[in-house]
Amino acid sequence: MTSRPPLLIANAFHADTIAVLEATYDAHRLWPLDAAAQRALITRLAPDCVAVASASWATNPLIYELPGLEIISCFGVGVDGIDFGITRARSIAVTNTPRVLNDAVADIALGLILATSRKLVQADAFVRAGQWSHGPFPFGQSLAGKTLGIVGMGAIGEEIALRALACRMKIAYHNRRQADLPFRYHDSLEALAQESDILLSMLPGGRETEGLVGMDVFRALGPQGIFLNVGRGSTVRQDELIQALQQGVIAGAGLDVYAREPEVPEALRALPNVVLLPHIGSATVETRQAMGQLVIDNLAAFFAGERLLTPV
Repeated sequence: MTSRPPLLIANAFHADTIAVLEATYDAHRLWPLDAAAQRALITRLAPDCVAVASASWATNPLIYELPGLEIISCFGVGVDGIDFGITRARSIAVTNTPRVLNDAVADIALGLILATSRKLVQADAFVRAGQWSHGPFPFGQSLAGKTLGIVGMGAIGEEIALRALACRMKIAYHNRRQADLPFRYHDSLEALAQESDILLSMLPGGRETEGLVGMDVFRALGPQGIFLNVGRGSTVRQDELIQALQQGVIAGAGLDVYAREPEVPEALRALPNVVLLPHIGSATVETRQAMGQLVIDNLAAFFAGERLLTPV
């Protein structure tokens, strides 16, 4: 009888997926062990373990101490938690879970567009507090005819644009390079912000995008503008966003991501002109199952000596 190959699971990324992996492999959890126990596990697995399953946005750097590591199968599309300096130097394959989360993330982005423009969260609180009997709720802003500026127009951005077009919005975007798209392109963040009524960041994380969005962008967006972030919190200078909201530099914001999750500053939570979500862009039952299946299938392909489904 062939023994099951060892697998190191770096973190608690998705319970259902982890359950399948533990039923399939000789799986070992690197969490919630203390530092000494983690290092002891790495030492014990070092002779034989060549595969790791991990969240894509964060992993434990101890995984790189496995001398024979050959694959990191990541749950998530943004792989800013992976040290590609190490993986490339050692020819370690990295896979992620693209495409299957596009619709869910685009839906959340559209939800934030509607929630911030029409003040849906505040309207709910208004009714619950019994204020309707004292007068009407303040007006929101229509979407038709407004410009949605998308920073980072990738596959998810295109899905968001399709949804916004159904709301009769105009679309503009900024990427490092102009794409073959029927939307107005701007070669700078500030130029895009100046044209936009709603500015949506879909930027991935990593060193190249860290802190790209700050007060200069918010000033260009202006006092009637709304800023949304469904990409990565690291791309925004969060203190400057808070200042822009407090000082009326922009009208409001809708956020699904933050600089140091799950920490959300009290100054941000206290603002009435912000809609705050707990990073739920891909958090549907169907999407997380599809993401998990890609993690499972990539590992199965690796151990079978077949081509990986979604290499990064």
